[in-house]
Amino acid sequence: EKGIMTDSRPKLLIVEDDEGLLRQLRWAYEDYEVVSASDRTTAIDMIRLHEPAVVTLDLGLPPDPTNASEGLTALTEILAYRPTTKVVVVTGSDDRTHALQAVAAGAYDFYQKPIDADVLRLIVDRAYGLHTLEEELRRLQRQVSSPLEGVISGSEQMAATCRLIEKVAPTAASVLLLGES
Repeated sequence: EKGIMTDSRPKLLIVEDDEGLLRQLRWAYEDYEVVSASDRTTAIDMIRLHEPAVVTLDLGLPPDPTNASEGLTALTEILAYRPTTKVVVVTGSDDRTHALQAVAAGAYDFYQKPIDADVLRLIVDRAYGLHTLEEELRRLQRQVSSPLEGVISGSEQMAATCRLIEKVAPTAASVLLLGES
């Protein structure tokens, strides 16, 4: 609509409980529309409200900032709500166990503190680039209704069946397809 300004920059959610570091990171991401949260509950609210493509997530969040349990719980909740979001976990711990545990749980990447804004920016830019490519792939896949002309279907099972038919069609083999109607 006329008169309404919209921010066309990509959205980035920064989940960080250190206010000084949060200000530093906001400054480093001027090409992004930055939204922030300092705890798990607010982070989930921001995910639902803004649906950012990329999140940087401090694993040490209140009420237990010395442990990674709150950050790992936040990661699980973020990915349950928006599985396509790229989450970069940031850990202050010298122990990489929590970071590797986060990657195993679905995080895109991890970064260890102290923060080098340029390196973290590179990781975030790569995550956003990958998210953009994956979204484009999903969009293109939705446009293709079926690999076979004249067959209309949106299910993955039917698409797999059509691909199988295409492989067998040029041969003289007899084929019996079994399954649900």
